[in-house]
Amino acid sequence: MHRLASELFPLTRSLTGAGYRRTLELLEAVSGPMQRHRFATGERVLDWQIPPEWTIRDAWIKAPDGSTVVTLAECNLHVVGYSTPVHRRLALAELQQHLHSLPEQPTAIPYRTSYYAGHWGFCLTDEQRRTLPDGEYEVLIDADLGPGAVELGEVVIEGSGDGEVLLWTYCCHPSMANNELSGPVVAAHLAALLRERERPRHSYRVVFGPETIGSIAYLSRFGERLAARLVAGYVLTCAGDPGPFTYKRSRRGDSLADRIAEHVLTCLGAEHSVLDFVAVGSDERQFCSPGYNLPVGSLMRTMYGNYPEYHTSLDDLSLITPQALGETLRAYDAIVAALEANETLVGTVLYGEPQLGRRGLYPSTGGPSAALSAGRQQDIMFLLNFCDGNADLLAAAQASGRPLSALAEAADLLREHDLLRPVAPAR
Repeated sequence: MHRLASELFPLTRSLTGAGYRRTLELLEAVSGPMQRHRFATGERVLDWQIPPEWTIRDAWIKAPDGSTVVTLAECNLHVVGYSTPVHRRLALAELQQHLHSLPEQPTAIPYRTSYYAGHWGFCLTDEQRRTLPDGEYEVLIDADLGPGAVELGEVVIEGSGDGEVLLWTYCCHPSMANNELSGPVVAAHLAALLRERERPRHSYRVVFGPETIGSIAYLSRFGERLAARLVAGYVLTCAGDPGPFTYKRSRRGDSLADRIAEHVLTCLGAEHSVLDFVAVGSDERQFCSPGYNLPVGSLMRTMYGNYPEYHTSLDDLSLITPQALGETLRAYDAIVAALEANETLVGTVLYGEPQLGRRGLYPSTGGPSAALSAGRQQDIMFLLNFCDGNADLLAAAQASGRPLSALAEAADLLREHDLLRPVAPAR
């Protein structure tokens, strides 16, 4: 995953354009085949409109003595995303109106965009900005804004049931490792792991798109299907730094997505914090908007905005580690396993407990069974009393203090003996 992030890091990505499409191609080489969903410039998507496609070829500032101040080739964060084309000479005082820096972080290049406002600008370190001499500067942004498309890549792993799980990530930011690339590289490898499973119960949709406009476009086309079929969903972002896990709940607060994620983090013994939903952040705010209110949360490491390198050139490849990426992938894989195992079950014998001894599920002479551990026998007895068709296995795990995986194994054993049966898919 870290090697993949290193390959993606230098590409000039935005909402649209060649760098974004190349990013999808490299992710697809890991995830497996992607369906492409295209939304043409000018298309209405909910309350928004698809913007023009931005193509940038070169950009630079030259000082009064002819020396180069900044260039796109040196760092693609130097150019404000979606800058309109410009080639002109201007005095330093006027140029300053188009420059962005961070006085509180003098060695960092900030990340700035102007998707819908029609501005142009450059970003540079505050250290460099403070040393600019008076005089006439020449600036060039060789770019086009014209007809094109916002494009989403979707990997679909079909399940046997009618429930769906959404795994969403964004890949529209240039040269930022944790905020941008950690989510897509984990998602691509998670898609690859999903392909290795036997046919799952749920269908899984791993979607790569530009932030905000991508999720809005996806909802405009597929929102009704999600509302009808979505079991759980997660936004993958900020997944590669070595900080503890952060789970941001869905707007519902107690959705299956929330309950599963919190249970898995506890069972993994991972240091973590849990935050209630707030209407700022990443694409979860679109999926959780009032009209949809979908069960979509976000499992991260250090939350966006909560680390000093966020949205700057300091969010480089040194900020993410192979170990942290691996831990995040394992956590999401455990979430998938828990979603697959979770069911609502009901006993086939509800009046009194079934006779377990004749089924080899209870010791006949007292003491531990030769076939079953004491823990497994306790799980069996608990499930037979708990499973009345009104609560799922995850609720049983929370009530018993046992891992969902252990109860799922006991439930499978009881199903083999026709003592439990499913009543409805979990939602």
